[in-house]
Amino acid sequence: MTQVSYTEDNIRSLDWKEHIRLRPGMYIGKLGDGTSPDDGIYILLKEVIDNSIDEYVMGHGKQIDITIEDGKVFVRDYGRGIPLGKVVDVVSKINTGGKYDSKAFKKSVGLNGVGLKAVNALSTYFKVQAFRDGKTASAEFSLGELQNKSKVAKGKGENGTMIEYQPDNSIFKKYNHRSDFIENQLWNYAYLNAGLKINFNGKILYSRNGLLDLLTKKTNPEALRYPIIHMRGEDIEIALTHGQQYGEEYYSFVNGQYTTQGGTHLQAYREAIVKTVRDFYGKNFDSRDIQTSVIGAISVRVEEPVFESQTKTKLGSLNIGPDGPSVRAFVMDFVKNQLDNYLHKNKEVADALLKRIQQSERERKDIAGIKKLANERAKKANVHNKKLRDCRVHYNDKRSKPEIKDQTTIFITEGDSASGSITKARDVQTQAVFSLRGKPLNCFGLTKKVVYQNEELNLLQHALNIEDGLEDLRFNKVVIATDADVDGMHIRLLLLTFFLQFFPDLVRQGHLFILDTPLFRVRDKQKTFYCYTESEKQDAIKQLRGKPEITRFKGLGEISPNEFEDFIGEEMKLDPVLIREDTKIDDLLSYYMGKNTPQRQNFIIDNLKVELDEISEKEVLNIEETQEEKELELKGE
Repeated sequence: MTQVSYTEDNIRSLDWKEHIRLRPGMYIGKLGDGTSPDDGIYILLKEVIDNSIDEYVMGHGKQIDITIEDGKVFVRDYGRGIPLGKVVDVVSKINTGGKYDSKAFKKSVGLNGVGLKAVNALSTYFKVQAFRDGKTASAEFSLGELQNKSKVAKGKGENGTMIEYQPDNSIFKKYNHRSDFIENQLWNYAYLNAGLKINFNGKILYSRNGLLDLLTKKTNPEALRYPIIHMRGEDIEIALTHGQQYGEEYYSFVNGQYTTQGGTHLQAYREAIVKTVRDFYGKNFDSRDIQTSVIGAISVRVEEPVFESQTKTKLGSLNIGPDGPSVRAFVMDFVKNQLDNYLHKNKEVADALLKRIQQSERERKDIAGIKKLANERAKKANVHNKKLRDCRVHYNDKRSKPEIKDQTTIFITEGDSASGSITKARDVQTQAVFSLRGKPLNCFGLTKKVVYQNEELNLLQHALNIEDGLEDLRFNKVVIATDADVDGMHIRLLLLTFFLQFFPDLVRQGHLFILDTPLFRVRDKQKTFYCYTESEKQDAIKQLRGKPEITRFKGLGEISPNEFEDFIGEEMKLDPVLIREDTKIDDLLSYYMGKNTPQRQNFIIDNLKVELDEISEKEVLNIEETQEEKELELKGE
């Protein structure tokens, strides 16, 4: 056995920037290229904006200007500005910042003095400039190394801080900022800080009524059972209603930070709703009947919050502050008192809420017997059939490392040939395959009873382990992998309807994707190109000498396992399924999956005309190019 030396020479101390660049995941979560809303480039932006938000919360500055162009980010606030003599230290000395002084920042988002340093270390260009009382100071860095530092001098401009940076593309490979992700991120800041104006690339984001505005924008008023209940208190704000959808829909925040994974405050909020409703009606309802179809939001402010990671997506604090009550008691008391008073004063809302709970109770009891039989069939099917080719690591596995769990993926395919190719090419550690048989049922307008009656849909929900919510979801990425033909697109649409109808949280939380596979293979004896569009195919043809072999992949089953390794490996192209800020799921499904309406027919006809015109133009160009090639061949060129 080879002996490995272990001496003083093996001990190495990393400075702050080296450590951040060596282990970026510790500071900003996963890296990514911008195709997922929790990718690192959005965490960098959040770390910068959090400081500007903290200034607003402390009563300084009413506007934040944000510009993103060609990968470069510019953020300017109008708060107090970094003290001019500390401009370099604040962005380049670890554990340095004003937030260690609780008098200056009592309930801020960031408390560990790391955020701006991480942005600095992970950027090829980083500039900070502070403005205070007619004076200014600035510094420029590259990968955390100071390049230029200005002395304190007279300067024009309102008080505040300007940060400009360009993420390092050697770490964030082929990254691209998606404006829709960023707008969602910024709207949350606007809702949580009523009165703050955010100027993003010339678009103004502003909220007057906080969480009431948030739920109003997230919901369809016609689908609500009663008007949104909105309450504010010291360091707490809540909004609540019930809709028509399945599952629960919550938006939770701590000190202005969107806690996508919830935490102690959200857990207390859910418990408080159940307890208050039971006490008000004097009936021990099943908690599931109360929570089904809830659409709620909660924001709390906590002194020195403890988050479970640097990305601050889940609150771990047990108490509101060092000398304050527990988070649970604080939230429970507020909701119990305020919601109970509201229901006593608003009988129509109380009656509507009771009817919604009773409806959920009837539906749950109606499917109880069917559900039991379906679950038994699912257990037998998992043992005896090959619909699910499982992987070894799962998203809900508490023993696995987060970076490995994040890679867990399930491909939903059509037919045995496609699933066979992917199964042979996949990484058995983190990639699973689920094979559909035939086209799924159109679920639009149906109740969840149909999921248990339909074997395919029932087995799919069991494979994902989402029957009772996303808490035990087995795969981080659920990928629809269907053929790029009419039937494949139809199956894709039916699966999207299934998830949006019964499991919308899977989409809202960024777990659903579409696999993008090549349409063409263009090759000669020396080179092979895989092309995703007609224009890529034409470019590939021009790069090859002689007559190339062109293959049009009609289905995934035609792609060999060896080729599939390239398409589901590190270079895998996934299109996230996104719900825009103003999208109403009921309206969306009704338009595309309901009975044929004149509006949808007109949409199809109009877009078909455009597509046919484009095809005709391409055919003309192709004919002209072919003719040119023939003429050149005749001339011997």
